[in-house]
Amino acid sequence: MVDPAEHSTRPAAGDDAPDADFDEPSGWSSAPLPVPSSLPEGAVLDDRPPRRSDRGRLTSARSKARKAAVELLFEAEQRGMNAGDLLADRLATPTTQVPLRDYTVAAVRGVVEHWAEIDETIQTYSRGWRLERMPAVDRAILRVGTWEILHNPDVPGGVAVSEGVVLATVLSTDDSPGFVNGLLSRIAETA
Repeated sequence: MVDPAEHSTRPAAGDDAPDADFDEPSGWSSAPLPVPSSLPEGAVLDDRPPRRSDRGRLTSARSKARKAAVELLFEAEQRGMNAGDLLADRLATPTTQVPLRDYTVAAVRGVVEHWAEIDETIQTYSRGWRLERMPAVDRAILRVGTWEILHNPDVPGGVAVSEGVVLATVLSTDDSPGFVNGLLSRIAETA
């Protein structure tokens, strides 16, 4: 029987000088890898964990419209305004160069139209959390998600839950995605 240690081609740990019998596979080098030329000068590659803004990117047009609806509902609540009135103001006098998407308008109008039912549903399934105790951004996310589950047949319940979780990941606290997932999932199961 052959002792594998006697025929090893790698130097032993702690050897300072390279072993003369050790040949690296062709094309391999222990030299540091060059920085790709497409990176800007001075860029640093690191192993840091992704930042909140790196997670759960909203890429589809509907996802962006949903996010805009959440932001509008949040803003209305923070300013003490009726969300329908704020929506009407934004439609009459846009604050950005890009007009509100049709789905943003439909979502906000749908939430406003069914506000009492949506809030009652969220309160019923929140298991011990009063609506007032939830972070304002979570309330806005839950309102849009609940409207989609209960009143928008074009959006499957699972998609509404998933999109709500992505929004919570991007816009809210570290605990919010799990909370939003659990609550919207319970609502979707009974809808």
